[in-house]
Amino acid sequence: MRFIVSSGTLHKNLQSISGIIGTNNVLPILESFLFELEKDKLTIVSTDLETMMKVTMDVQSNESGSLCIQAKVLLDYMKNLPEQPVTFDISPTDYGIDITSEQGKYKIVGEDAKNYPKEPKAEDTSSFSMSAAELSDGIAKTVVAVSTDDLRPAMSGVYFELSKSNLTLVATDAHRLVRCIKTDVKCPANDKFIVPKKALAQLKNNLGASTEVNLSYNSNHLFVQGENINLSCRLIDAKFPDYKVVIPADVPYKMTISKESFVSALRRVSVFANKTTNQVVLDIEGNNLHLYAQDVDFSFEGNERMPCQYTGEDMKIAFNSKLLLELLMVMDSEEIVFELSTPTRAGLVKPVDKRENEDLLMLLMPLMINV
Repeated sequence: MRFIVSSGTLHKNLQSISGIIGTNNVLPILESFLFELEKDKLTIVSTDLETMMKVTMDVQSNESGSLCIQAKVLLDYMKNLPEQPVTFDISPTDYGIDITSEQGKYKIVGEDAKNYPKEPKAEDTSSFSMSAAELSDGIAKTVVAVSTDDLRPAMSGVYFELSKSNLTLVATDAHRLVRCIKTDVKCPANDKFIVPKKALAQLKNNLGASTEVNLSYNSNHLFVQGENINLSCRLIDAKFPDYKVVIPADVPYKMTISKESFVSALRRVSVFANKTTNQVVLDIEGNNLHLYAQDVDFSFEGNERMPCQYTGEDMKIAFNSKLLLELLMVMDSEEIVFELSTPTRAGLVKPVDKRENEDLLMLLMPLMINV
């Protein structure tokens, strides 16, 4: 088996799916890429048994075949190679691989592709299509709120809630919640499933080349197909919490503020906050916002004042600045609005400049203010 490929293109495609490969693999072969050659098309596969990703690229070849190549060795070699054609010669008997470039010749040993895990079969699936850009945007806005607590498997992924009129993506870690509704997506039926964070993070990074993606799912797996990228992953078998009950219906007070100015001030003030709680207090009086934080252990204190547009009673409410900043950084709006009720109830953050065909809501639980 022999093929010639651009070193830069190969390295880019290897990197795009390398994030799937884990560090503590139960099977040694999971530390390898699967190469499947069919004439002038090369498909590269990576998996961790839970998620599998495939990327397809053009090569020069008239042959067909498959084998496994150690991922770390190949990645380390390709990232140090200048852009040039690289030739791969693979022996069908012992899977020896000769890699020839302008700089020299290298030898590694592959493994029989028959030992590589098989992709799950897409049986009894329902499917729908949507814009790749909209899917990537929805993932980016929700994965920030996914829980890292292994004891809460239902919250370790993004909840997909399907209806015939829209697609809703939800994530929560019990301290914050993000709900992103894509109103231009028509799903085949009312359905729901939870997709692991790792699979979505890898998918988001690889949707740039696609214009539209097809999503198919059954009771156990999700299958996503783009122009040159394919992903299949095992769904999380758990019941997502009823997120609707935690979203407050009565939030009479509203504060509108420049996102850029607020983020800059929040970053500066949070430097002086307690490193355990990251607490920053928002003291709102009329159309003035006073941000302050302190760390009594080190006698640190930070204060900033800035204008805002506020309707409601004067209020002091505290948030974890780290969690708040992570939410704000994925919100693409010049102005944001805080919807508040009392210092002990969740605050809602929404964009003023709404994206077309999207309804975005972010919720953050407040911290108790130290008197």
